[in-house]
Amino acid sequence: MFQKRTHTCGELNENDIDKIVILNGWVDRIRDLGGIIFVLIRDRYGKTQAVFDSSDNNALYQKALKLKNEYVVSIQGKVRLRPEKDRNSNMFTGGVEILATNLEILSESETPPIYVNIEEDISENLRLKYRYLDLRKERMQRNLILRHKVMKITRDTLSAEGFLEIETPYLTKSTPEGARDFLVPSRLKPGNFYALPQSPQLFKQLLMVSGFDKYFQIARCFRDEDFRADRQPEFTQIDIEQSFVEKEDIFALTEKLIKEIFEKSLNYNGLEIPFQKYTYDEVIKKYGSDKPDLRYGMEFIDLTTYFKNTETNFIKNGIDKGLILKGFIVPERSNNFSRKKFDDLTEFAKEQGSTGLIWIANDKEIRSNIKKAAAKEINILVERGIMKEGDVLLAILEEADKIDKILGQLRIKMIKEEFEKESGFSIIWVTDFPMFSWNEEEQRIVAEHHPFTMPNLDDLAKYENRDTLKIKSQSYDLVINGYEIASGSIRIHKQDIQQKVFDILGLSKEEAQEKFGFLLEAFKYGAPPHGGIAIGMDRLVSILVGEDSIKEVIAFPKTASGTDPMTNAPSEVSEKQLEELHLALKKSNESEMKNDSKS
Repeated sequence: MFQKRTHTCGELNENDIDKIVILNGWVDRIRDLGGIIFVLIRDRYGKTQAVFDSSDNNALYQKALKLKNEYVVSIQGKVRLRPEKDRNSNMFTGGVEILATNLEILSESETPPIYVNIEEDISENLRLKYRYLDLRKERMQRNLILRHKVMKITRDTLSAEGFLEIETPYLTKSTPEGARDFLVPSRLKPGNFYALPQSPQLFKQLLMVSGFDKYFQIARCFRDEDFRADRQPEFTQIDIEQSFVEKEDIFALTEKLIKEIFEKSLNYNGLEIPFQKYTYDEVIKKYGSDKPDLRYGMEFIDLTTYFKNTETNFIKNGIDKGLILKGFIVPERSNNFSRKKFDDLTEFAKEQGSTGLIWIANDKEIRSNIKKAAAKEINILVERGIMKEGDVLLAILEEADKIDKILGQLRIKMIKEEFEKESGFSIIWVTDFPMFSWNEEEQRIVAEHHPFTMPNLDDLAKYENRDTLKIKSQSYDLVINGYEIASGSIRIHKQDIQQKVFDILGLSKEEAQEKFGFLLEAFKYGAPPHGGIAIGMDRLVSILVGEDSIKEVIAFPKTASGTDPMTNAPSEVSEKQLEELHLALKKSNESEMKNDSKS
């Protein structure tokens, strides 16, 4: 038996002077001053300094000489005040230390392949291969502790509002709408497969039909997507559904939950509710994005009227043909913009689909690629305060349906290149998304959100037989600092509306029955009006702790290619396992080519 701790490594202070204590933890640092060894011992609560003094106990000092970083130890000793010159104000325990009277080495450690007690620039693969060491770092432990707090606050807040936490199945039916499913073969039904859920969408709607009017779940979700930066094949969402509500009710509940999370996990009291609301069309026209970060400003300006009589021929001719001249101000940054930078931005604009870029820098002397022909218009912009000294105007001349998206990409590029990471939080609702979009690859209309989203009923009546892409939905996103944190909608609960949506999607009654028959059957027996939202736990926590990547707030994430360097997943399985599942592997073209080259 080892000596179990009486205190953690993060709780001793001046009130504990002269107490005999036992600490358990990892050796974080060792300083050998010849005759005296200082050992910093660490656990997830903090660090405490232990002193081994040869003049006090030479045998114990000799034992301490064997210690190395990451050894697991139990140290008994007497708490004493540190000399004033040696106190560390950066540590909670920095005013005290323990004079060791006993040492047990509970576990030795080889030299770790990565440092635990310092941040170093090492590859992601190495960090994930030795994730259990990476997770010992103070930063990673702080991140995961805050994640736990968010989960607890969520459970406490929603439970207090009368919500029930109900689990839904992981092994379910494949419904190929949206991303690709992860499939699980059935041993007992050869040739049949389960799918891991991309979300609990259908089951939470069934719970509404079942009479559970307030449901939530901290749900694991799975999507077999192509490799994309900072996406994970498995992720966590706070899933919420409620009966007898309209979208304003979902807004109010979500705002209360987010406010509670910020206040209780960060001690941040600066959130004002209700959050600002914008329609999808508004944010696209103002910022060129459906998830804009408003902390940086740079709202778009329609410059068409200012330049309609310009002597700059290509602008005047374009406006006469119906093109729009639109741009935005990059404030107080003109010193950062060289001619080469403007040339690079012009190339970037062309890559996004523009014919070019118009730029004006308001230094003490105006610089612009249209300065000579448009001097009059530029002066008006300056005189009216649209451009102040030090500002840069970036603008493009384009068709109305293209211009906002191109400017939006340019705005995002400027935020990344020209601004330090802003503190604070920009939180907005974006509402009234398009119900449908055109899939160029499949040459068909698809649901923008999912086919169970309630359309705007006035739009449906007006456009269901023509201009269906004009139909808006009763859907909404919550955007924090330029990230879509949550997405939800009011759901369809009437069979006739659901059928109209399926008709627009080109989904026959037979296909709908095959894919969603169990839900449609349930709707025959009385479905309440209902709606909900799903909050991305990983991204929310990453914003709270100030991390750019969600991998920093997930204990065991995958790489961008969906692999786990620690366990080597995914991996091959044995022939016996395949036989039990009645599966046979088909050789890939690469394998066949290798075999052909050998023959």
